[in-house]
Amino acid sequence: MRYAIRHVTRFDYAETVDFARCNLRLQPIDWPGQRVEDYALNVTPGGRTAPARAQAGLAHVTRLVLDRPTRELEIESVAHMTVDRPIPIPEPSDPTIAEVGALARASRDLSPLSPAAYCYPSPRIPVNEAIAAWCAPDLPPERGVLEAAIELARRIQREFAFDPTATLVDTPPAEAFAKRGGVCQDFAQIMLCGLRAAGVPAAYASGYLRTLPPPGEARLVGADATHAWVLVWAGEARGWVGVDPTNGIWMAEDHVIVAIGRDYGDIAPIDGIVLGSGAQDMHVSVDVAPQD
Repeated sequence: MRYAIRHVTRFDYAETVDFARCNLRLQPIDWPGQRVEDYALNVTPGGRTAPARAQAGLAHVTRLVLDRPTRELEIESVAHMTVDRPIPIPEPSDPTIAEVGALARASRDLSPLSPAAYCYPSPRIPVNEAIAAWCAPDLPPERGVLEAAIELARRIQREFAFDPTATLVDTPPAEAFAKRGGVCQDFAQIMLCGLRAAGVPAAYASGYLRTLPPPGEARLVGADATHAWVLVWAGEARGWVGVDPTNGIWMAEDHVIVAIGRDYGDIAPIDGIVLGSGAQDMHVSVDVAPQD
């Protein structure tokens, strides 16, 4: 599948902004099953851009500096991608939850995707005993890790309500869990909390969903915006496998990964500082259009 992706973020400021410095994590990464064919970043009213180093996780980071007064800022990210990713099928030979945990803890890999880096709590996903206990019935040590992961994702999809009014971008997993509602970021963080408590290496994936479904299929929840889901490490042979708890499905051809980290804090699409006074309005639009 080939996709044309357009992600536009617009800021309107109530008062003039004199200076801004932002980190942009908008360019999709190359990853097994997906390839970036071309990419363009357009900023209005302009500014200085330069590559920056990712502090954690796996992402393309661009540093944007605006050093002239403005009342508005529009950031347009355009990519063309090829995605060829089969739906994973759990196998009897898959390692168990106990086995992947032991393998990860023994790993000497120091890369951004070392499984050992994703076994433990992170700043936005701390230990939570209530979440761990709720997830535990799906995560016994002797169960195959992929079978367990998809069953937990489907349980979250069944028992939690998708409600954009229930949470904010900085809502902790415990609050979303107590409400039994939220958005894709909340469901991914709840699942990550449970998996890590069981010793399973699990990473936060940020990206996009296909906007319009194939004929005869239901539209996935989370399209028209940035989406979040979970990557589970299933041993050396399987590697990292994606699971989407918002929709209760595997990551396949409808998903495009932009960045991977421990939690949202590692890979927020845009963050930084703005020097000015007054409020701001932010509007985001995402379109993932199949080309063939």
